[in-house]
Amino acid sequence: MEKAELQKALKELKEKTPKRKFSQSIELIFNIKGIDLKKTENQQEFFTILPFGRGRKVTVCALIGPELKDDAGKACDKVIIVDDFQRYAENKKEAKKLAKEYDFFIAQGEIMAKVAGAFGKALGPRGKMPNPKAECVVTAKTALKPLYEKLQRTVKVSLKKAPIIQAMIGTEETPEEQVIENIQSLYKQVIHALPQEKNNIRSVLLKMTMGPVVKIG
Repeated sequence: MEKAELQKALKELKEKTPKRKFSQSIELIFNIKGIDLKKTENQQEFFTILPFGRGRKVTVCALIGPELKDDAGKACDKVIIVDDFQRYAENKKEAKKLAKEYDFFIAQGEIMAKVAGAFGKALGPRGKMPNPKAECVVTAKTALKPLYEKLQRTVKVSLKKAPIIQAMIGTEETPEEQVIENIQSLYKQVIHALPQEKNNIRSVLLKMTMGPVVKIG
Protein backbone atom coordinates (compact mmCIF):
# COMPACT_ATOMS: atom_id res chain seq x y z
CA MET A 1 0.00 0.00 0.00
CA GLU A 2 1.38 3.35 -1.03
CA LYS A 3 2.12 5.95 1.63
CA ALA A 4 0.26 8.70 -0.26
CA GLU A 5 -3.04 6.78 -0.38
CA LEU A 6 -2.75 5.95 3.31
CA GLN A 7 -2.11 9.60 4.18
CA LYS A 8 -5.18 10.57 2.16
CA ALA A 9 -7.35 7.94 3.86
CA LEU A 10 -6.17 8.94 7.35
CA LYS A 11 -6.86 12.60 6.63
CA GLU A 12 -10.39 11.75 5.47
CA LEU A 13 -10.90 9.54 8.52
CA LYS A 14 -9.99 12.33 10.92
CA GLU A 15 -12.18 14.84 9.08
CA LYS A 16 -15.24 12.58 9.13
CA THR A 17 -14.91 11.27 12.70
CA PRO A 18 -16.41 13.49 15.44
CA LYS A 19 -14.12 14.27 18.36
CA ARG A 20 -14.86 12.49 21.63
CA LYS A 21 -13.71 12.91 25.21
CA PHE A 22 -11.50 9.83 24.91
CA SER A 23 -8.77 8.67 22.55
CA GLN A 24 -10.50 6.65 19.84
CA SER A 25 -9.00 3.47 18.43
CA ILE A 26 -8.12 3.16 14.75
CA GLU A 27 -8.99 -0.18 13.19
CA LEU A 28 -7.91 -1.68 9.89
CA ILE A 29 -10.62 -3.77 8.23
CA PHE A 30 -10.22 -6.23 5.35
CA ASN A 31 -13.30 -7.39 3.44
CA ILE A 32 -12.44 -10.82 2.03
CA LYS A 33 -13.78 -12.53 -1.10
CA GLY A 34 -13.37 -15.86 -2.88
CA ILE A 35 -12.83 -17.98 0.26
CA ASP A 36 -15.36 -20.57 1.45
CA LEU A 37 -15.20 -20.27 5.24
CA LYS A 38 -17.59 -23.20 5.68
CA LYS A 39 -14.55 -25.36 4.96
CA THR A 40 -12.36 -25.42 8.05
CA GLU A 41 -9.21 -25.74 5.95
CA ASN A 42 -9.87 -22.24 4.59
CA GLN A 43 -10.16 -20.64 8.00
CA GLN A 44 -7.23 -18.61 9.27
CA GLU A 45 -5.93 -17.51 12.65
CA PHE A 46 -2.46 -16.23 13.45
CA PHE A 47 -0.69 -13.59 15.49
CA THR A 48 1.54 -10.89 14.09
CA ILE A 49 3.71 -8.09 15.44
CA LEU A 50 2.96 -4.45 14.68
CA PRO A 51 6.09 -2.25 14.46
CA PHE A 52 4.58 0.32 16.86
CA GLY A 53 1.91 -1.65 18.69
CA ARG A 54 -1.72 -0.68 19.11
CA GLY A 55 -1.16 2.76 20.55
CA ARG A 56 -2.35 1.72 23.98
CA LYS A 57 -1.26 -0.58 26.76
CA VAL A 58 -2.07 -4.26 26.23
CA THR A 59 -3.10 -5.96 29.47
CA VAL A 60 -1.84 -9.44 30.33
CA CYS A 61 -3.05 -11.88 32.98
CA ALA A 62 -0.93 -14.88 34.02
CA LEU A 63 -2.54 -18.19 35.05
CA ILE A 64 0.33 -20.10 36.62
CA GLY A 65 1.78 -22.40 39.23
CA PRO A 66 3.65 -21.08 42.32
CA GLU A 67 7.08 -21.50 40.69
CA LEU A 68 6.36 -18.59 38.29
CA LYS A 69 4.68 -16.34 40.86
CA ASP A 70 7.61 -13.97 41.43
CA ASP A 71 8.49 -13.59 37.75
CA ALA A 72 4.87 -13.09 36.74
CA GLY A 73 4.33 -10.57 39.53
CA LYS A 74 7.09 -8.40 38.09
CA ALA A 75 6.05 -8.81 34.45
CA CYS A 76 2.26 -9.12 34.17
CA ASP A 77 -0.71 -6.95 35.09
CA LYS A 78 -2.47 -9.68 37.07
CA VAL A 79 -1.39 -13.05 38.41
CA ILE A 80 -3.68 -15.91 39.42
CA ILE A 81 -2.08 -18.93 41.05
CA VAL A 82 -3.48 -22.40 40.41
CA ASP A 83 -4.65 -22.68 44.03
CA ASP A 84 -7.05 -19.78 43.36
CA PHE A 85 -8.57 -21.19 40.15
CA GLN A 86 -11.51 -22.78 41.94
CA ARG A 87 -12.85 -19.37 42.97
CA TYR A 88 -13.28 -18.45 39.30
CA ALA A 89 -14.68 -21.85 38.40
CA GLU A 90 -17.43 -21.32 40.98
CA ASN A 91 -18.06 -17.65 40.16
CA LYS A 92 -18.97 -17.29 36.48
CA LYS A 93 -19.57 -13.54 36.80
CA GLU A 94 -16.07 -12.96 38.15
CA ALA A 95 -14.55 -15.14 35.42
CA LYS A 96 -16.40 -13.21 32.70
CA LYS A 97 -15.27 -9.91 34.20
CA LEU A 98 -11.68 -11.15 34.11
CA ALA A 99 -12.05 -12.18 30.46
CA LYS A 100 -13.33 -8.72 29.57
CA GLU A 101 -10.59 -6.82 31.42
CA TYR A 102 -7.48 -8.47 29.93
CA ASP A 103 -6.28 -8.68 26.33
CA PHE A 104 -4.03 -11.73 26.63
CA PHE A 105 -3.84 -14.66 29.04
CA ILE A 106 -0.60 -16.52 29.66
CA ALA A 107 -0.84 -20.03 31.09
CA GLN A 108 1.65 -22.58 32.31
CA GLY A 109 1.45 -25.61 30.03
CA GLU A 110 1.69 -28.12 32.88
CA ILE A 111 -1.64 -26.90 34.30
CA MET A 112 -3.54 -26.20 31.06
CA ALA A 113 -6.22 -28.75 31.95
CA LYS A 114 -6.97 -26.83 35.14
CA VAL A 115 -6.91 -23.51 33.24
CA ALA A 116 -9.46 -24.88 30.77
CA GLY A 117 -11.65 -26.23 33.54
CA ALA A 118 -11.73 -22.97 35.50
CA PHE A 119 -11.61 -20.33 32.74
CA GLY A 120 -12.53 -22.08 29.48
CA LYS A 121 -16.20 -21.05 29.44
CA ALA A 122 -15.29 -17.40 30.01
CA LEU A 123 -12.22 -17.13 27.78
CA GLY A 124 -13.15 -19.54 24.98
CA PRO A 125 -16.12 -17.65 23.48
CA ARG A 126 -14.03 -14.45 23.47
CA GLY A 127 -11.09 -16.08 21.72
CA LYS A 128 -8.84 -15.42 24.71
CA MET A 129 -7.74 -18.87 25.80
CA PRO A 130 -3.92 -18.97 26.18
CA ASN A 131 -2.69 -19.65 22.66
CA PRO A 132 0.64 -21.31 21.79
CA LYS A 133 0.61 -19.42 18.46
CA ALA A 134 1.08 -16.23 20.49
CA GLU A 135 3.64 -17.99 22.74
CA CYS A 136 1.15 -17.66 25.61
CA VAL A 137 1.52 -21.27 26.78
CA VAL A 138 4.71 -21.23 28.83
CA THR A 139 6.90 -23.48 30.95
CA ALA A 140 8.13 -22.98 34.48
CA LYS A 141 11.42 -21.69 33.01
CA THR A 142 9.96 -19.15 30.56
CA ALA A 143 11.10 -15.56 31.10
CA LEU A 144 7.82 -13.64 31.18
CA LYS A 145 9.06 -10.05 30.87
CA PRO A 146 10.23 -10.40 27.22
CA LEU A 147 6.96 -12.16 26.39
CA TYR A 148 4.95 -9.38 28.03
CA GLU A 149 6.82 -6.76 26.00
CA LYS A 150 6.24 -8.72 22.78
CA LEU A 151 2.53 -8.98 23.48
CA GLN A 152 2.37 -5.18 23.66
CA ARG A 153 2.88 -5.20 19.88
CA THR A 154 0.93 -8.38 19.07
CA VAL A 155 -2.44 -8.53 17.29
CA LYS A 156 -4.56 -11.51 16.36
CA VAL A 157 -5.63 -12.00 12.74
CA SER A 158 -8.76 -14.13 12.54
CA LEU A 159 -10.73 -15.21 9.47
CA LYS A 160 -13.24 -17.82 10.56
CA LYS A 161 -16.95 -17.10 10.82
CA ALA A 162 -17.30 -14.09 8.52
CA PRO A 163 -15.29 -12.86 5.48
CA ILE A 164 -13.74 -10.00 7.41
CA ILE A 165 -10.48 -9.33 9.25
CA GLN A 166 -10.38 -6.51 11.77
CA ALA A 167 -7.49 -5.33 13.96
CA MET A 168 -6.55 -2.28 16.00
CA ILE A 169 -3.51 -0.52 14.54
CA GLY A 170 -3.31 2.62 16.69
CA THR A 171 -5.31 5.45 18.22
CA GLU A 172 -6.10 8.94 16.99
CA GLU A 173 -3.13 10.16 19.04
CA THR A 174 -0.65 7.74 17.45
CA PRO A 175 1.75 9.62 15.11
CA GLU A 176 0.67 9.26 11.49
CA GLU A 177 3.98 7.73 10.42
CA GLN A 178 3.58 4.97 12.98
CA VAL A 179 -0.01 4.24 11.94
CA ILE A 180 1.09 4.01 8.30
CA GLU A 181 3.91 1.57 9.11
CA ASN A 182 1.50 -0.56 11.15
CA ILE A 183 -0.98 -0.63 8.26
CA GLN A 184 1.67 -1.58 5.72
CA SER A 185 3.05 -4.31 7.98
CA LEU A 186 -0.35 -5.85 8.73
CA TYR A 187 -1.40 -5.64 5.07
CA LYS A 188 1.67 -7.62 4.00
CA GLN A 189 1.03 -10.28 6.64
CA VAL A 190 -2.62 -10.66 5.65
CA ILE A 191 -2.12 -10.92 1.88
CA HIS A 192 0.65 -13.50 2.33
CA ALA A 193 -1.72 -15.61 4.44
CA LEU A 194 -4.49 -15.63 1.83
CA PRO A 195 -4.46 -18.35 -0.88
CA GLN A 196 -4.77 -15.87 -3.77
CA GLU A 197 -3.19 -12.93 -1.92
CA LYS A 198 -4.51 -9.57 -3.23
CA ASN A 199 -7.18 -11.31 -5.28
CA ASN A 200 -8.89 -12.39 -2.07
CA ILE A 201 -9.28 -8.81 -0.84
CA ARG A 202 -12.48 -7.03 -1.80
CA SER A 203 -11.64 -3.78 0.02
CA VAL A 204 -9.53 -2.32 2.83
CA LEU A 205 -11.09 0.17 5.24
CA LEU A 206 -10.17 2.35 8.19
CA LYS A 207 -12.46 3.17 11.08
CA MET A 208 -12.28 4.96 14.41
CA THR A 209 -14.33 3.86 17.41
CA MET A 210 -17.18 6.34 16.93
CA GLY A 211 -16.80 7.20 13.26
CA PRO A 212 -17.70 6.02 9.75
CA VAL A 213 -15.59 3.69 7.63
CA VAL A 214 -13.19 5.17 5.08
CA LYS A 215 -11.97 3.16 2.10
CA ILE A 216 -8.25 3.04 1.33
CA GLY A 217 -7.50 3.56 -2.34
